[in-house]
Amino acid sequence: MSAAEQPRRHKGRLLSILPVVIFALIGAGFYWGLFNNDDRLPSALIGKPVPDFELPPIEGRSDGLSTSDLKGKVSIVNVWASWCVPCRVEMPLLNELAARDDVAIFGINHKDRPREALAFLEELGDPYKKIGADRNGRVSIDWGVYGLPETFVIDADGRIAYKHIGAFNRRSLEEDILPVVHRLQGGSGS
Repeated sequence: MSAAEQPRRHKGRLLSILPVVIFALIGAGFYWGLFNNDDRLPSALIGKPVPDFELPPIEGRSDGLSTSDLKGKVSIVNVWASWCVPCRVEMPLLNELAARDDVAIFGINHKDRPREALAFLEELGDPYKKIGADRNGRVSIDWGVYGLPETFVIDADGRIAYKHIGAFNRRSLEEDILPVVHRLQGGSGS
């Protein structure tokens, strides 16, 4: 083999290995995506005031929801809809939390049919102090909601302190959401 053929042969081997390396990197990325259990997504609104809004009540209730309702006390805002299956999953925990009366829970009903929203609450319980009907979804967009349910912890100054995406379970309620609530309440737990 001549000296001129050696670099060409070496370059040919590198080019034949390149597709294998690229495939391995893509496979590693997919593997990480499938088995990564960290489902937290950052929110640009953490630490910022809740968006200005004023929503009418859902059909059958007289109490809508507005920005002013979320000032003066630590609270939770849950964005939900009757057509949302994961919303049904977390409803027993929301009712349990409401019964403990540790923190005020408010609801934003997202793009729901009025009668179905009320029927959902009659069937599964109503943990909300007030509910606003976001019929066109505009307020939910302002809150940065892109999937249901989403749950926010609001500090006493009306700023978003925490955001949980998707239905929460007991573990995420006890280990993620309530510690933020209690810290904001001064550690008193009420």
